[in-house]
Amino acid sequence: MSAPLIIAAHGTRVGEGVAQCEELARLVGERLPGTDVSVGYVELVEPSVPDALVGALDGGHSRAVVVPLMLGTGGHVRSDIPEFITEATARVPGSRVEYARHLGPDPRLVEAVEQRLTDAAGEWSPEDTTVVFVGRGALVPEANADHLRLARVLFERGGWADVEAAFIQVARPTLPEVLERAYAHGARRIVVMGHWLFAGRLKGWTREQAADWQGRHPDAEVRVADVIGACPELADVVAERYREMLPVSEGGSPAYLSGLMLGGRDVLVVGGGRVATRRVSRLLDAGARVRVVAPTVTETLTTLADAGRVTWLQREFADADLDGTWYVMAATDSPQVNAAVAEGAELRHTFCVRADDARGGSAWTPATAEVRGVTIGVVGNRDPRRSRDIRDAIVAALSQE
Repeated sequence: MSAPLIIAAHGTRVGEGVAQCEELARLVGERLPGTDVSVGYVELVEPSVPDALVGALDGGHSRAVVVPLMLGTGGHVRSDIPEFITEATARVPGSRVEYARHLGPDPRLVEAVEQRLTDAAGEWSPEDTTVVFVGRGALVPEANADHLRLARVLFERGGWADVEAAFIQVARPTLPEVLERAYAHGARRIVVMGHWLFAGRLKGWTREQAADWQGRHPDAEVRVADVIGACPELADVVAERYREMLPVSEGGSPAYLSGLMLGGRDVLVVGGGRVATRRVSRLLDAGARVRVVAPTVTETLTTLADAGRVTWLQREFADADLDGTWYVMAATDSPQVNAAVAEGAELRHTFCVRADDARGGSAWTPATAEVRGVTIGVVGNRDPRRSRDIRDAIVAALSQE
């Protein structure tokens, strides 16, 4: 029996938003036959996340999966939902809850945002249209930085005259401030989009502030794009986050096995420790052009850089380092940096391996060996020891023939 899925949603007093959330749960259920899918809310709406979890665990399941229905990594993702999970497991002794990663800037959701912007712009040409992209705003600087990064991606992909980021609460610049800035720069056709999933107070505030500003600037026209909503793209991402948490017993590896031909292609390795050193060696064997970004590196990497075999950028990672890369490895000691590398790679449709959190990347490194003229690779389901054991067993069997 599949573990039940609890979608941890924010919650709103606006009935339309609650209905959209429940519709999303239905769409996700269609993508996960045989899985109980329900919604728990962080605030304002019942059932709460802990109550939804307890209800699922009391229904005969020993484990459940929680997918945070959050676009960014604010306080709900980092603190509130983990605390709710702890509360629920304490109420149901012997239970286990897997906590999936948040939605993030998944390419499918970026495409949904672009479609909403295009729909709102209508007959306006992008090169004559300025976009004001509004985020929730958080006390977590990284969450606000993620919003600015996504605004830049929308600018470079969409051909808009400009894309400026604003926040509806907590952080600055505010929506009225950014509208004034855009107007001062000559913008007269402006599309405002709140980066929310569903209807709620934030959607209402966005429309009210945009309308108020429009009334004071009659020579400009402002159109407000719709929220992402309960669309197929969002349902696909939620279902994928759930599948990522399935243990080996509920299916093999979700990875699609393929051999990458990296000869002469640019590869980025972020981090300069032992893990990065091992991976760089294999990448060089594959003929890749390797750049390493790290303030410090191992002696081996220093030697390779001095010999001109790798390019070492002796500094902290910058998002622009990802430009033009075919393959990326995030292997620093900082989960925050590794997450930023993975998210930036995701936006560029570049495969990325995270050394600290396999499910946080888009590619996994197999356990490999060379025997009898072939390369053997084994990819497990987040169980590297089992992968190594199976690889060794295959090697032993082939060696005996």
